[in-house]
Amino acid sequence: QVQLVESGGGSVQAGGSLTRSCAAPAYTPSWMGWVRQPPGKEHEGVAAINSGGYTTYTDSVKGRFTISKDNTKNILYLQMNSLKPEDTRMYYCAADRLGLVRRPLNMYEYNTWGQGTQVTVSS
Repeated sequence: QVQLVESGGGSVQAGGSLTRSCAAPAYTPSWMGWVRQPPGKEHEGVAAINSGGYTTYTDSVKGRFTISKDNTKNILYLQMNSLKPEDTRMYYCAADRLGLVRRPLNMYEYNTWGQGTQVTVSS
């Protein structure tokens, strides 16, 4: 497995914005994505993008979050707008190094992970 380096966590008031970044590996993963985990709950797939640029999002963030890749710098981004207190969680970057992902928002299928950063949204 290859470690992914993340940045961009922080604290913001409701309605604000944050940008998450994840350094992509040298290889080209079939899928990369973002996952979050509320305290005491299972992981939730937030957004994913494949090598061809196709994207998918969980319903709760559609219209607010945008996943993208900078192919010249090999960086994955998650732009988070109109943040809500319920978005408060640890966020992790993930990549499919082995080509095993069949359900892109099911992050249990991924095999390469970042260290995670905390996002806190206050009222």
